[in-house]
Amino acid sequence: MMRVALNEARKAVASGDIPVGAAIFNADGELIAVGHNERELHNDPTSHAEIVVIRKAAEKLGDWHLTDHTLAVTLEPCVMCAGAIAQSRLQTVVFGAWDEKAGAVGSVWELLRDPRSTFRTEVRTGVLSEECSELITSFIQEVRKKD
Repeated sequence: MMRVALNEARKAVASGDIPVGAAIFNADGELIAVGHNERELHNDPTSHAEIVVIRKAAEKLGDWHLTDHTLAVTLEPCVMCAGAIAQSRLQTVVFGAWDEKAGAVGSVWELLRDPRSTFRTEVRTGVLSEECSELITSFIQEVRKKD
């Protein structure tokens, strides 16, 4: 699952977006949708990979309830994305790299497993974390060289 998300993440670079990719799979492990960061592409601050893929999956399925589905994403979701994950009722989130500055699934905040939440999501962390981190780190280093 994370390999699919990593392959999708690489597509974000073409538009100058930070390479974060996401994929949603059903309970049988079938790929439902993929998405990557598109903030720069669309000048839209909400076009994070998670939001993009959730929208695509809901449209494809004709239902915003993504219960029994798994989201694989290369970077720990932020507050906005964690909220969208909870609202879409995703059963499981698997992520690669930790986001020590803005992560909302364990690093800075813990939104998906908060006992006060009405819906809890299973979270698996650190899947292919080095590869996910390296992709983002390399991109940021290249951007800094150009500045």
